[in-house]
Amino acid sequence: MSIDMSVVSLQLGQCGNQIGHELFSVISDDSNGPNRKKYKQCSDDRFFYETSAGVLVDMEPKVISQAIAKASKSGRWRYGDKAHFSQKQGSGNNWANGFCVHGPRHEEAVEDLVRKEIERCDRLAGIFTMMSVAGGTGSGVGTYITQRLRDLYPNSFILNQVTWPYGAGEVIVQNYNSVLTLSHLYQLSDAILVHENDTVHKICSRLMNIKHISISDVNKVIAHQLASVLQPAYTADSPCHYSTNPIGELMSSLVSHPEYKLLSLCNIPQMSSTSLAYSVFNWPGLLKHLRQMLIASARMEEGIDWTVSAPSAVTSGGESATNSRHKNFNISLANLLILRGKDVSTAVTDGFKDPTLYVPWLKTENSFSTWTCPVAFNGYEKSATLVSNSQSLLKPLDNIVRKAWNMFASRAYVHQYTKFGISEEDFLDSFTALEQIISSYTHL
Repeated sequence: MSIDMSVVSLQLGQCGNQIGHELFSVISDDSNGPNRKKYKQCSDDRFFYETSAGVLVDMEPKVISQAIAKASKSGRWRYGDKAHFSQKQGSGNNWANGFCVHGPRHEEAVEDLVRKEIERCDRLAGIFTMMSVAGGTGSGVGTYITQRLRDLYPNSFILNQVTWPYGAGEVIVQNYNSVLTLSHLYQLSDAILVHENDTVHKICSRLMNIKHISISDVNKVIAHQLASVLQPAYTADSPCHYSTNPIGELMSSLVSHPEYKLLSLCNIPQMSSTSLAYSVFNWPGLLKHLRQMLIASARMEEGIDWTVSAPSAVTSGGESATNSRHKNFNISLANLLILRGKDVSTAVTDGFKDPTLYVPWLKTENSFSTWTCPVAFNGYEKSATLVSNSQSLLKPLDNIVRKAWNMFASRAYVHQYTKFGISEEDFLDSFTALEQIISSYTHL
């Protein structure tokens, strides 16, 4: 009998702690539905060893206290009694202060918490961190902690979930923070799974029909999408029982080359519970929409550009597919399709196996994977999630780098970083690293 591998989760900063709590709530609610004994057992072994979940780290105690209290109230799961670290005082919201001062100052305490969690696992599937890419002290500390974990656990998978800021921007220095966080994490993690606040906000307003959108609403959508990837499923390596190595199989499906680590995610259907009660879905319809969302780089099923189409393998003029692609066509390195719910065995996924969707230098059989689960997910009779390593994050990444560079050119606010130990040279290194990533994805 195979032993399930546990995922050690780290919630870093305010954003990571809020999303982490919502994620474990979704996982717990989903696992406790009817007729899912094996599913629940596998999910519990993965996330709630001895009923408790993950490690919480923030420089201020407020969000952590709220998360711990809410989890205890649920009665189904909780955080470990001592699996959290915070300080009693605020720390002035500054990325450099987090990375250069608070991270090194508290590294032993946090490493100790993570080590204890890892020792409780029978086998470690990997380390899963959640954080904002644009936060101040929390993101700086989170980045530093990730660096330490990579040093301490060089052979373990590290998967970072990061939330990208609203384009309109709440904080003047968020683009600087994003550049510094992303450039560091890219060197350290095996993959970075990205959620964009703007996209999730649109899902809340247009698909969920929420009138006054709160941070909690946004985080619930992110949690739903994450859980649809992380909950138990049958995979190519494990077709007869739930996979015991979720993060390893995610990496082997999607990250075949160390230069390409950015993963985007879309999930359909997503709607309010009122609409859901009156809706019927079929696999051909869901997969047709999801495939078009992929090639047109749409993150939700409303407002998809249906004029974008895959080129035929060789056009009538003998031109190769690569040259005849629509200008907005999103080229993929790899895609992982996760199907959950009723009649999942009847779903036809051939549309995602089309070689013209992918880079020519990888075989299509190495570029596309499917996971399935006959258990309905989180109240949806049928649901489909696509995790994609493709060009779809190029635009938002380019925007962040451009805005940060424009500020850096006039050295605006740079003194806020240099006074804690991040030099102009460090900034330039980060810009160079991200320009290289942009270049790599642009020239797929």
